[in-house]
Amino acid sequence: MPATHDVTNQVPQLTGHDVADDPTLLAALEREGADWAADEVHELGTLAGSERVQEWGRLTNENPPVLRTHDRVGHRIDEVEFHPHWHDLMDVAVSHGLHATPWRDSRSGAHVARAAKFYVWSQNEAGHTCPISMTYSAVPTLRHSPQLADVYEPLLAAREYDYGLRVPTGKRGLIAGMSMTEKQGGSDVRANTTTATPATDGTYTLTGHKWFTSAPMSDVFLTLAQAPGGLSCFLLPRVLPDGSRNAIHLQRLKDKLGNKSNASAEIEYDGAVGWLVGEEGRGVRTIIEMVSNTRLDCVIGGAAGMRYGTVRAAHHARHRSTFGTRLADHPAMANVLADLAVESEAATLVAMRLAGASDRAAADDGEAAFRRLALAVTKYWVCKRAPAHAAEALECLGGNGYVEESGMPRLFRESPLSSIWEGSGNVAALDTLRAMAKQPDSVEALMAELDAASGVDGRLDEAIAGVRKELADLSDVEYRARRLVERLALVLQGSLLVRHGDEAVADAFCASRLAGGWGAAFGTLPTGVDTTRILSRITPTE
Repeated sequence: MPATHDVTNQVPQLTGHDVADDPTLLAALEREGADWAADEVHELGTLAGSERVQEWGRLTNENPPVLRTHDRVGHRIDEVEFHPHWHDLMDVAVSHGLHATPWRDSRSGAHVARAAKFYVWSQNEAGHTCPISMTYSAVPTLRHSPQLADVYEPLLAAREYDYGLRVPTGKRGLIAGMSMTEKQGGSDVRANTTTATPATDGTYTLTGHKWFTSAPMSDVFLTLAQAPGGLSCFLLPRVLPDGSRNAIHLQRLKDKLGNKSNASAEIEYDGAVGWLVGEEGRGVRTIIEMVSNTRLDCVIGGAAGMRYGTVRAAHHARHRSTFGTRLADHPAMANVLADLAVESEAATLVAMRLAGASDRAAADDGEAAFRRLALAVTKYWVCKRAPAHAAEALECLGGNGYVEESGMPRLFRESPLSSIWEGSGNVAALDTLRAMAKQPDSVEALMAELDAASGVDGRLDEAIAGVRKELADLSDVEYRARRLVERLALVLQGSLLVRHGDEAVADAFCASRLAGGWGAAFGTLPTGVDTTRILSRITPTE
């Protein structure tokens, strides 16, 4: 058939670039003491930007996992079948230490290095980073039972992805999952009804139903159940030491909005065998460290999604022409792109600052206190901003952005997840108030971080003064929780930007987010912002 027309003014696919070519990320990597990891971060960035690996991400999302409850002759097997490229993605993530390796790495900045790699690699495909994150987060919780940690921690930290249901101690490496929420309670895990009955051999028998269990093909799970002494934390392997399957039955896989490559299941404990982690009755306190670390990954993942969307919007605007002018050169579009970039850089900067606090918290009480409050504040704000950011970035591509081939619909569907996972908006906001009330040193640590930028920008100084005023009056504070947390998040980002960020980005942030020169939508930066300089930081080098 003869060609009917020539295809013109279409945008080339963005491949063959280094995702780690990100000035905000690289500067933070050095500042936070992990510049020794730069080569590996760039290696991952180049891999993530390759056409081959982008195809892995597409195929794993277009061919989601399938539940196989029984084999062909009727034996219960409770297995999930993944697309082969899911395992390729997992293998790269594990072999590059995106999971639990920082816990056994004595180098300064190990958690920062891991955060940078997680940020870069997850921009290709976010779904598989869920089990990677849970494996990272499981180790500090498991350490509440040193005997269990001695057995499992080396395998959780091993840089070998060894897929398949076998006895955990016979494998070269392990993946961990987490199973806490129940249908009647959701975030209110103290309402859990799953029971844990002590057995004579020191194990417990668990019976109950879990409403959400992400990555159900993991080797081991941390879960909560009601023991005689109250709500407690338990370790459950999928395969028991004698080689038999644990009685963890997968009832169905959730049909989710996004995160399609990753399986999430409803499960039934039908007399499943578990080992107590920590003390009876202290399950929430035991597992809270796992929650804290997965919240950090929610922030990193939210920042990564913003970077992905911003870069693709800039790439499209650079190559597309409208009304006789390159799209990026239209002032209205330059405003939108610059605004997206400012949001992205602020999110990246605070994510890496929190990763640095994770490295220093064990030896520095001030950093631990800062991390406690700043993480709750940032989890709320960065994750809350991600869907709006993704929607605007998608719109920059016009109708092309609404088409699956662009990759933007997948980003949009994924964007609400980090705001829901590990506590939705109100949970994160109320957790901020709880930290302020129970750990006043965390407020002092956060204010010290803000005061480090004192005198640099008058707009920031005024905003911090306003926050202090709000903190001085805690009447109706629960009603005002979201507003207060939003302001705390913004002044924290502003403090980091004026000290460590690009001058043009910091100026735009303070003028818009702090001084009121900003509308309700992206693309409403005030006059005088150096959009040319800001856009030069996000346009990918191909």
